[in-house]
Amino acid sequence: MKRVFLILMAATLTLAAACTPVTDTGGNSAGVYRIRNADKVQLRMIDSVNALRQAAGTMQVQLNAQLNAAAATHSRDMSVQNRPWHFGSDGSSPLDRVARTGYVGTVQGENISETYENELQTLTAWMEDPTTRAVILDPKAINMGFAWFQENNGKIWWTLVMAN
Repeated sequence: MKRVFLILMAATLTLAAACTPVTDTGGNSAGVYRIRNADKVQLRMIDSVNALRQAAGTMQVQLNAQLNAAAATHSRDMSVQNRPWHFGSDGSSPLDRVARTGYVGTVQGENISETYENELQTLTAWMEDPTTRAVILDPKAINMGFAWFQENNGKIWWTLVMAN
């Protein structure tokens, strides 16, 4: 009985800590990454991805406007659904979303994430997982799409699409 009580107490304290907003004196969420210089985020990501690909002996990729559009649509849609997954609220797959933009190549893979972290921390997390790492380093990929959607609370929905 004592053990159950301690477990419930620990769970209650953890939940209370997770639900208590931390604010600074200006009323903003403290420690939440806010995207600034949004025009540079994609450039930092493509440079970082290409550095990783070069280190792995893989050809560099180029940003593609159609893939960026597919990624942006999915990032916003994941926010609407409030869940990170590869299917859109209309049942669309990454292949469907890319085809809707008019891109005629083949989708090699899609990485998604729901975080409060910046793009480079997200890329680091993707590189630590063998499945998402394989998408980034796929030797067949020649184009990349990358976009995000940031909610008012700071949560960011990231989408990266690799294609050829």
